[in-house]
Amino acid sequence: MGSIYLIRHGQASFGADDYDVLSPTGIAQSEALGDHLAQLGLRLDRCMAGDLRRQQHTARLALARLQAAGSAVPSLETDPAFNEFDADAVIRALLPGLLPDEPEALHILRNARDNRSEFQRLFALLVQRWHGGEHDVDGLQSWQGFVAQVHDGLQRLLREAGQGDNIAIFTSGGTITALLHLITGITPSQAFALNWQIVNTSLSQLKFRGREVALASFNNQAHVQLLRVPALITYR
Repeated sequence: MGSIYLIRHGQASFGADDYDVLSPTGIAQSEALGDHLAQLGLRLDRCMAGDLRRQQHTARLALARLQAAGSAVPSLETDPAFNEFDADAVIRALLPGLLPDEPEALHILRNARDNRSEFQRLFALLVQRWHGGEHDVDGLQSWQGFVAQVHDGLQRLLREAGQGDNIAIFTSGGTITALLHLITGITPSQAFALNWQIVNTSLSQLKFRGREVALASFNNQAHVQLLRVPALITYR
C-alpha cells in the first residue's frame, strides 16, 4: 500500500494585513517537521502543495531540512486543488445574515487578534452556515464545490501514483477537513469539529491501494510535542 501524508501549513500571520505569510513560529514548526521526517527516515516519492504562500513556504522549509539531513527529496509540485477555501470570502458573504443575531460580530472580526476566542466562535458559526448550504450566495464557492475541487485533486493524484508511493501534500485545515469527509463519510459538521483540533504542521496519514483510500492516522504532532516548547503547538 502507498501512503499520503496530509500536512497542514505552519502558523500563518493571524490578525495581520496579510494572513498568507508564515509567522516566526510557523517557520520554526516547518523546520521541526523536516527534522522529524528525516529522523523517521521517510522516503518521499512525490511532494505536492497548493499554491498559497503559507503552504509553499512550509513545504520548502521542511524539504530543505530533510535534504540537509542527507535524504533525497523530489521536486515540489503545485496543485491548487489543495488550496484552502476562501475564508475571507465566506465571512464577507455570510456576515450580513449573522449580524441580527450577533450585532458585535463586525467589530470582533475586524479586531480578531484581540478577540481570538470570540473570533473562533463567530467563524465557526459562519462556516456552519456555509457547509449547511442554506445560505449560499452567488459568487461564493459552495461547500459542495470546494469538496468537489479537493476530490478532483485526490483522484488525479491517485491516478498518477505508483504502488507503494509515499506522497506528501502540504495543504490547509479546510482541505484536510474535506478529505476526512470524503474518505470516512462523516458529516461536514463532524469533520469541522475535528478541523478545529488540527495543529499547524501536523501530519495525517492516508493509506491507499489503487483508488481505495483509508484514514490511518490523524493530527500527529509528535515533532512539536517532543521539543517541549508549548508555543510551537498552535491551531491558527
